[in-house]
Amino acid sequence: MAAKGNGTQSAHFVLLGFSEQGNIQVVLFVVFLVMYVVTLLGNVGLLVLIQLVAQLHTPMYFFLSSLSFLDLCYSSCIAPRLLRDLLDEDRLISHAACLTQFYFYVAFATTECYLLAAMAYDRYVAICRPLLYSLSMSRGICMLLVSGSCLVGLSNAALHTGLALRLSFCGPNAIDHFYCEGPPLFALSCTDPTPNELGMFLTAGFHLAITILAILLSYASILAAVLGTRSAAGKRRAFSTCASHLAVVVLFYGSLVSMYSRHSSRSSRERDKVASVFYTMVTPMLNPFIYSLRNQEVKAGLWRLMGRKHSAEK
Repeated sequence: MAAKGNGTQSAHFVLLGFSEQGNIQVVLFVVFLVMYVVTLLGNVGLLVLIQLVAQLHTPMYFFLSSLSFLDLCYSSCIAPRLLRDLLDEDRLISHAACLTQFYFYVAFATTECYLLAAMAYDRYVAICRPLLYSLSMSRGICMLLVSGSCLVGLSNAALHTGLALRLSFCGPNAIDHFYCEGPPLFALSCTDPTPNELGMFLTAGFHLAITILAILLSYASILAAVLGTRSAAGKRRAFSTCASHLAVVVLFYGSLVSMYSRHSSRSSRERDKVASVFYTMVTPMLNPFIYSLRNQEVKAGLWRLMGRKHSAEK
């Protein structure tokens, strides 16, 4: 990469991605293509179902539809570029395109953390304070929680992208990752990347800590309330409404924490790539199925919609 001026304006990077072997690239292309198509179908299907079935027009499913839309954006920020690069030997990405992908990736990841925390709070109010649920989780408050999550995500992304703009790149241009993720990009900088690395480590730690704490407090209160009730049916219903969300939380946060729990930005690249695949592609793909297969209301809504369609055809 030839340096011009400060080396950033005309810079191009190469995304190394995964294995260099051609047959492995083809297999990965097929696997990731199937995952992306399933992600699109699953999340769009869930969005349509929630929109068409009146019984699902509740705060819980408003958050779920917001999560599905976010997962569509999240996976579409990464997957199309990855699929193209698996078939392209050059795998070039411009400096502007790289920072754009970096911005949206950080924005969507941060937003999802806060949205999952908002969903945990929704379950807490529904189970622990049911008489106040309609007031505490009014449409205005739900909109505020979702928009607040988006605002935090966009602000966090703007901070890190702004810090990345100060970096100059005048040496090696190969990013050892399959998308423009912060630490591998910072490692190529001719400018001292310590402020970027430290900023990402601290902000990621803060956002993860505050949202995980909110989720843990919500579920600790739910557990106490459930154990305090004598109704076995009530316990089963409470656990069934929380199980899907907990599964999504564990899958998303488990892979995300494994990625950002280390301060070093120059080690364990292969493990980072595997973790990244989980929270950028696997989690968005599985979310709609986790909620559909473990949620009686979603399944009932689907059968109701199919029955309505069958009646219309007659």
